[in-house]
Amino acid sequence: MDAPEASLEIIFETHSTSLDNEAGLASGHFDVDLSARGERQAVALGTRRRNDAIDVVYTSDLRRAWRTAEIAFGTTAVRIVRDQRLRECDYGELTRAPIAEIAAFRERAVSKPFPGGESYAQVVARITPWFAEIRSRHARRVLVIGHRATQYALEHLLLGIPLIEAVRRPLSWQPGWIYVVSGMPER
Repeated sequence: MDAPEASLEIIFETHSTSLDNEAGLASGHFDVDLSARGERQAVALGTRRRNDAIDVVYTSDLRRAWRTAEIAFGTTAVRIVRDQRLRECDYGELTRAPIAEIAAFRERAVSKPFPGGESYAQVVARITPWFAEIRSRHARRVLVIGHRATQYALEHLLLGIPLIEAVRRPLSWQPGWIYVVSGMPER
């Protein structure tokens, strides 16, 4: 008899507000810190998710993401894992450009890399092996702290939304996005 199937719940949270966010700049791979407002948001994230029975927190290795995780969960028993595959898109020559410049290029960047950077399709390609790994680790609820490109990849990989549609959708903050992946082997 086959083992019953379970599900994996992935909770996605954006990193808290960074200094570049407040300045209206698109950081890309630039390693910027959280603002004072962002630090307060990270504390609120930890409070909001305190009783969610999270098995592990995966975070981008960029400071604004891992500091969010560290502030939110650093005093708990939840393990925090930094992973560079969860990084924001590399904007190349447009790193730290005004957000409006990135927005004007965004749809073209689905398949055509930002000048000197990467495309959103390349972001999906780097996140795909990470997703395969977490599926095999038998966690039941994981929290991911990442970036806009991280969410585009999750929307595409987990919901089957065409990448161009994910990129076209306006991003408005909310207290997390929940993705349920079924077909996981029961522990």
